[in-house]
Amino acid sequence: MVFTMSANTEYNQPQAGQQDMGVDESLSPKAESARTVGPVDYMFMWLGDGVNLGNMTLGASLVVAGIATLNIFQTFAAAIIAIGIISAVFTLNDRVGYRTGIPYVVQLRMSFGIKGSIVSSLLRGIPAIVWYGFQSWIGGTALNEIAKIVTGGSFDNIFACFVVLQLVQIVLSLYGFHAIKWVESVISTVIMVALVYVFYVLLSSHSAVIVEKWVHAKGTWGLPFFAFIMMFMGNYAAIFLSAADYSRELKTGISDAKRGFLYFFPIVVAYGFVLCIGAMLAAATGISNPVKAFAIVINNSYITFFVSAFIVMGAIAVNMVANIIPPTYVITLITKLNYKVAVTISGLLALGACPWVLVQDSSAEGLGMFILIYSAFLGPIVSIILIEYYILRKQQVNVADLYKEDGPFAGYNPSAIWAMLIGAGAAFTMVELAWIIGFVVAGIAYLLLTKYAFKDSSFRKGTIFENS
Repeated sequence: MVFTMSANTEYNQPQAGQQDMGVDESLSPKAESARTVGPVDYMFMWLGDGVNLGNMTLGASLVVAGIATLNIFQTFAAAIIAIGIISAVFTLNDRVGYRTGIPYVVQLRMSFGIKGSIVSSLLRGIPAIVWYGFQSWIGGTALNEIAKIVTGGSFDNIFACFVVLQLVQIVLSLYGFHAIKWVESVISTVIMVALVYVFYVLLSSHSAVIVEKWVHAKGTWGLPFFAFIMMFMGNYAAIFLSAADYSRELKTGISDAKRGFLYFFPIVVAYGFVLCIGAMLAAATGISNPVKAFAIVINNSYITFFVSAFIVMGAIAVNMVANIIPPTYVITLITKLNYKVAVTISGLLALGACPWVLVQDSSAEGLGMFILIYSAFLGPIVSIILIEYYILRKQQVNVADLYKEDGPFAGYNPSAIWAMLIGAGAAFTMVELAWIIGFVVAGIAYLLLTKYAFKDSSFRKGTIFENS
């Protein structure tokens, strides 16, 4: 069962289940008949993912001690460059999942091996759990604002709201990838309308301070500018690394160019706008937590209630898309537990992620540093799997072999493990540029190690170096 990437590729994968693949059915190749997400729904999914308080907080992180690190022109230049790279990597890396129906944790076996993929999949799953907890904390903050309004201020407990929201998400996530597909479309549209109103309020009432602290800020085109490109991009690094988890749900027959547009357009609209709102809120209020900044800027209990309600639903929506499925697949792969048990464990782990540590009222620098640190590992991994698929295997893979415990992908691939460590080590020499340094160094190391080292490795089979 070899899948190639020609224009005539067929998509009639078998309805493989637990018996013939040796894994939970959720990790088996997704058959064409099981794919129910159309292009419009897919685009709204990424719009809903982009319109979230995590991205807004990242925009707020531009403002430190009341002054923006980058001015408005530098901010948008950095964002456009980052989004361009995000969309390109998404389109390249989603192809294997789209064409074969395999999830990311199985895709990793091609490069790292069945045992080696456990480590590399954890490096994707752990950041997702932290993001899961962080989005829930922001949502819990908004839920607390609602509770304060409803109770007249007598209730004020963010942690309790955080726990309640997390339990609700665990229940929702039990229903699978499509549990809130319709909510994505509704929420993303309504939140965008609400944010347009907030944008209007900021311009009409706080334009002077925003102009002073952000628009006219000196900023820099030096290392901090490139560091923010890496940070903006690193915010999506974990998501586009596991692109196969999303593309395998998309209906077949969509060209690479069109899929690229399905990423680029919604991310530009949502991510760009939300980053801008975050920077404006922080400049106007000096507070990096967008929910608390909203309450100050709007100062209207009815509107605050409305905006907070959709912030809560937005947190649920983005977690369902980006932060629940990846760690659930990792837990399912490692423990052999079924999907519902694994997704419950993911939710409970997110409760213990202590997301409040990443963002204080005065600064969101902790969030930015967290992104840069885990990007040091994700850059090398995405480089390795892209080189494996496009260069070493010329976009050809025997999917059945990826599921064989005693097949050619058994054990671990030392070339991939060493290349990942070399790339991450190089990335930590300048953490501000971690993703790109790790990406380049690991890619070169992987090519050289595969060609010249470990020549008896079974992972050379089917690659351009098999007979060298």
